[in-house]
Amino acid sequence: MADLDKEYDVLVVGGGNAGLCAAIAARRAGASVLVLEAAPKFYRGGNTRHTRNMRCAHDAATGTLSGPYTETEFFDDLLQITGGNTTEDLARLMIAESKDLLPWIAEQGVRFQPSLGGTLSLGRTNSFFLGGGRAMLNALYLTAERLGIDICYEAEVTGLEIDGGAFRWAAVRLAGETVTVRAQTLVAASGGFEANIDWLKEGWGAAADNFLIRGTPYNKGVVLKALMAGGVQTLGDPTQCHAVAIDARAPKFDGGIITRLDCVPFGVVVNRAAQRFYDEGEDIWPKRYAIWGRLVAQQPDQIAYIIFDAPSLERFMPSLYPPISAPTIGNLARELELDPTALEATIDGFSAAVRPGTFDANMLDDCRTEGLSPPKTHWAQRLEAAPFYAYPVRPGITFTYLGAKVDGQARILMADGAASVNMFAAGEIMAGNILGSGYAAGIGMTIGGVFGRIAGREAAALTDDAQREAAA
Repeated sequence: MADLDKEYDVLVVGGGNAGLCAAIAARRAGASVLVLEAAPKFYRGGNTRHTRNMRCAHDAATGTLSGPYTETEFFDDLLQITGGNTTEDLARLMIAESKDLLPWIAEQGVRFQPSLGGTLSLGRTNSFFLGGGRAMLNALYLTAERLGIDICYEAEVTGLEIDGGAFRWAAVRLAGETVTVRAQTLVAASGGFEANIDWLKEGWGAAADNFLIRGTPYNKGVVLKALMAGGVQTLGDPTQCHAVAIDARAPKFDGGIITRLDCVPFGVVVNRAAQRFYDEGEDIWPKRYAIWGRLVAQQPDQIAYIIFDAPSLERFMPSLYPPISAPTIGNLARELELDPTALEATIDGFSAAVRPGTFDANMLDDCRTEGLSPPKTHWAQRLEAAPFYAYPVRPGITFTYLGAKVDGQARILMADGAASVNMFAAGEIMAGNILGSGYAAGIGMTIGGVFGRIAGREAAALTDDAQREAAA
């Protein structure tokens, strides 16, 4: 049972992957630890609940990975998806530390399933949690409880007292009252601000009203705002985020992985004017799926439609919702409330531009268009086999990239560039240090796990209890 009257060694704000890795690392180093989770117990864990896998470097195939994924290849992939917009020393640190992360996570009770094949193309690079993100969380919480880590649910941090670059105490709304929680060190692991629509509108304008939040409704950026008010240094563009195309029929919040659409490479994507606007076959899907939320956000009314024909229906993981179907493209347009003539012209023009090739969903094949703008550079096939299908999609925001700047010890930096006295950050609240833009499948969990471990052990090293235990 948590004793909020005492001063803990380490206060962890946020109970997802990053926060739990920090808490476990700190506790194993001898520190007393309190975790504050804003959500009720059933919804604990932030966006980790909706995850499936983690991307880590490794030198050889394992029981759950089909081949090597070297540090060099991981870094090259990161440069590609971010366009070089990353903090190189921290990125290389994360990748190097990720090699030890999977066995450490397994030691905390998390189980992994055998390597996954198919169109996701992740069997070599990403380890999938047996039972998904919720099972992973349950294992970490069980370990945390067994270690004696105190956990408070429905405990929303409303403010932080920061003086001279040092954390003093947190104001916490708990059971209808505001209490003061003191600790020698702070680990901020409370996610981004994607559930704060007003904050999103500061960067995106009125378009943000049409965004769907595929993750937790509890990530409102309150802790990040408090850190900013306390004089910490931030980095990142407030409009940059992990944004994917999700089913437009999904709920406003918490739709999760089952609302994501993986069928973009197998069809064409049009906007309200029934016009294509980007290359659907640009690259292997796990490297490019997270650009589609931003692309759709730039279209009129922030909506688009993925159009495909009968042969592609079995090639991807479907949404929770069934596709809209019709016997002809014209009829499909009417179902979607698009101009039938315009959609027919777009589909006919696309099909006419397709050049023969050998279709292979697992690699960059030679099926492409010619003389079409924008082109489709891979997996291009004529859309001519009825029935025809469509999914309406909107931007699905997972997490934002504006966050606290940190150093290699996960210590938060102040506005003048100096390291804070006793404040650390891990996970989405500092992901912008690695992800200036773009995303690759599983990398958010890597950031959280790696910097959570670093933050936990570095925070513990500053505390009295850990120092006494080390001396003993």
